[in-house]
Amino acid sequence: MLAVKSMDVRENFKEWCNKVIGGETLIVSRPKNENVVIVSEKEYNEMAKAKHNAEYLAMLDKSFKQLEEGKTISFSMEELRAMESDDWKPTQKVLNWMKQMEQENE
Repeated sequence: MLAVKSMDVRENFKEWCNKVIGGETLIVSRPKNENVVIVSEKEYNEMAKAKHNAEYLAMLDKSFKQLEEGKTISFSMEELRAMESDDWKPTQKVLNWMKQMEQENE
């Protein structure tokens, strides 16, 4: 990890970009400690993917917890096909489940 002043980056931008592409992370110091970090697109994509994966795993954990607590509802294939209709209205089964979830969250 390299730290440089913004003035140095301006003067040698191509050189600093080459270092970043070569695997370095560049911290550009700015006034009022409003620093920025420059990473390669490859590194950025890896960080974005890791963040997305962590969010997905957290969502799975939440879903498993809901399953263990009985906070789920299941449908037959026939019921799911009916839900595809533009004029579908919640069935009593769905309304009862929603009411139960509201009561548990109060």
